[in-house]
Amino acid sequence: MSRLTQVAAATPALRVLGLAGIEYSVHEYEHDPRARRYGGEAAEKLGVEPDRVFKTLHILVDAEPVTALVPVSGQLDLKALASAAGGKKATLAGVAEAERRTGYVTGGMSPFGQRAATPVYIDDSVTEHHSVFISAGRRGLEIEMRPHDLLMLTNASVARIAQLD
Repeated sequence: MSRLTQVAAATPALRVLGLAGIEYSVHEYEHDPRARRYGGEAAEKLGVEPDRVFKTLHILVDAEPVTALVPVSGQLDLKALASAAGGKKATLAGVAEAERRTGYVTGGMSPFGQRAATPVYIDDSVTEHHSVFISAGRRGLEIEMRPHDLLMLTNASVARIAQLD
């Protein structure tokens, strides 16, 4: 079994992408267990602009779970997400709840292959790039793919949901 095949078999996210038949690349780096800004670490170690690396967040909008993707160069705007989702209030789910619902650890959450499907919202800056990076399902493993494919596979709604630095 090749290294890539072993990696692909390692996460539900990569299994989903493998079945989808789209083009993507897998990038692996040595995760520093002391790192707390996982997306920033990924951008730095991969030598990629932080606005091309999107973090996956598990959010509750009016107590209903949704997935939000925003560039690591900014922060999620909870009010904008609530509005985009047709709700009144958005809050970040707790770490334990997010990990239980998605099946992924914090810093390794992917919008693909979660335990339960949720609506996905992606910041509209995603369309400014020829390719973007998202977690492949574990810390130290990123997927590079075209924004169009990300939007299609997640059936995402696109809205300005990030406050960019």
